[in-house]
Amino acid sequence: MAKLKSTYFCTNCGNESPKWMGKCPACGEWGSLVEELVRKDASSRITDTRSFESVKSQPLPLREIRAEQEPRIDMNDEELNRVLGGGLVPASLVLIGGEPGIGKSTLVLQTMLKLGEIRTLYVSGEESARQLKLRADRIGIENDNCLIVCETNLDEIFKHIKNISPQLVIVDSIQTVYSDAMESSPGSISQVRECAASILKYAKQTGTPVVLIGHITKEGNIAGPKVLEHIVDTVLQFEGDQHYMYRILRSIKNRFGSTSELGIYEMNQSGLREVNNPSELLLTQNHEGLSGVAISAVIEGIRPFLIETQALVSTAAYGGNPQRSATGFDIRRMNMLLAVLEKRAGFKLAQKDVFLNIAGGLRVNDPGMDLAVISSVLSSSLDMAVDRDTCLTGEVGLSGEIRPVNRIEQRITEAEKLGFSRIIVPANNLKGFKSKVKIEIAQVKKVSDAFRLLFS
Repeated sequence: MAKLKSTYFCTNCGNESPKWMGKCPACGEWGSLVEELVRKDASSRITDTRSFESVKSQPLPLREIRAEQEPRIDMNDEELNRVLGGGLVPASLVLIGGEPGIGKSTLVLQTMLKLGEIRTLYVSGEESARQLKLRADRIGIENDNCLIVCETNLDEIFKHIKNISPQLVIVDSIQTVYSDAMESSPGSISQVRECAASILKYAKQTGTPVVLIGHITKEGNIAGPKVLEHIVDTVLQFEGDQHYMYRILRSIKNRFGSTSELGIYEMNQSGLREVNNPSELLLTQNHEGLSGVAISAVIEGIRPFLIETQALVSTAAYGGNPQRSATGFDIRRMNMLLAVLEKRAGFKLAQKDVFLNIAGGLRVNDPGMDLAVISSVLSSSLDMAVDRDTCLTGEVGLSGEIRPVNRIEQRITEAEKLGFSRIIVPANNLKGFKSKVKIEIAQVKKVSDAFRLLFS
């Protein structure tokens, strides 16, 4: 019988160490080593000899390799196709992570059911076939090419794959799959690394795309070793607040497309609905006369949409300890903008509580939101409403200047499409702008110029 010993693996880089250390010697991460049980003798270690093709690849000179566009599988989902970079690439390995209950399995299952002509195998390690059937009935799409198997043993999974020869494989989730080659329990670092590497080998040798669903830690990172994210071709993050109906699909890593794309879904009783025009849903139509509300034209990836920025400024309840809180916006950037307001525009906010919220539960990092943020803060401080037919875009510099933003034409067109009569943009941001639009375009150089337009 093989003797067992304990060894330590780094959760960040997967480095193996014979004893525990506070700092990983490979990546320098502190407190990342965890203990696992492994077989002591090398003869008991099972070597992966599986091969999924008969002809091995041959080395080629770089000049003989043809750089052609990768053919992609249409997922019948505009939002998912956008985030993937135009569709699913054959032989690719995609990892989707997110909070428990956020809708990862629902998203993958309903996408599978839409692929009517593609034979798909859904490997479930967390739910029973009956539970998946109930979810499929709720989604309301029938597909005879969608096959379900509940299995966690990697060797048994590959037997099913060999018998079925699917065109797409889903593994839900990678943390539940285990290999007999490793002694440790499912979900451990060595198991996740070994199973992911075997699945990668299968995907690359057969040309079959594989989608993995992964757990995340309480910090929001993909559970398991960091090497898992390096192995896969694409890492998608499915996020959102369970108290809101919107879900955001972001690309963290993508070898076949941009990582700046964004997909928006709405959770309802029959699954996830694609939100093709989020601007209309993210704007409150009855904010006329209400202070502290400003509309910003932002860009996420190549997608323009309008977002409602809400601010509340009140006298500090605890003397000299004012509160600063931001939801959906970087708190450090908000503090910088408040300092600009005080230094460059002369508005004293040192003794005021400031609360900022991006409507709809979204989190946006576009610097073009700066002008709308300071306008909503000032609107609440003065208790004067911003004109409901006016939207804003512009980055605010430390000297109080309004800096140009990218893709100004798309922002202006989106504002006009949604019925706004005026948009405030940075000066000198319209070079090369030739489109004929009916919306009034007001150019400003400093924050004081914008405030004069909004509140005079």
